[in-house]
Amino acid sequence: MKITPLKFLRLGFWILLTLTMFVTGSNIWVVMSTKDLIFDPESAPINDVALVLGTSKRTSEGKPNRFFAERMQTAATLHFDQKIQHILVSGDNRTKYYNEPRDMLQALGDLNIPEDHISLDFAGLRTLDSVVRCKEVFGQNDVTIVTQEFHCYRSLFIAQYFEMNAVAVSADDGGPIGNMLALREILARSIAVLDLYVLQRKPKFLGEKVSLPLASE
Repeated sequence: MKITPLKFLRLGFWILLTLTMFVTGSNIWVVMSTKDLIFDPESAPINDVALVLGTSKRTSEGKPNRFFAERMQTAATLHFDQKIQHILVSGDNRTKYYNEPRDMLQALGDLNIPEDHISLDFAGLRTLDSVVRCKEVFGQNDVTIVTQEFHCYRSLFIAQYFEMNAVAVSADDGGPIGNMLALREILARSIAVLDLYVLQRKPKFLGEKVSLPLASE
């Protein structure tokens, strides 16, 4: 069957329309189902553990990454305000020269958080990995996720899928996130829906369970 240019254009139109509707619908679903679980540090509920999601301490231009600094400061604030007692930092350590958990440990230490109040998850390769490992490896179902607001929605959506009793605290200081990052997050929310409900993707690594040194245990 020969496809004429007109039929090709029509096919392209319907594919584009379907993708647009899926991206729009999945973003509405992710945001609306989680928006009431996002707090600022002052109004955050009390949980034993904060899960701080990893990001690079520097931008691709080599400048300090404000998202990294905001997450560290917010986690420290929650600790000092006794909203949490222990901090689990989860991120990527793909090479010996790039190690998000170690960078977060050092930054939190610079903010006077005792090292024995911090645990490191070196296998937080993606948001999904960090959230699921928090439950399955580190045994935490009631958790406070610390990240920027645009990232809170997707993190909580993943936590809800895995039946976690999670809240999130926005680490934003009110600065802009940029158009490219906003677009990336919009697409990431749609990918999260596919990962969970279609592909049923799991973390790349799980492994043996790890007990966190909590005062209540």
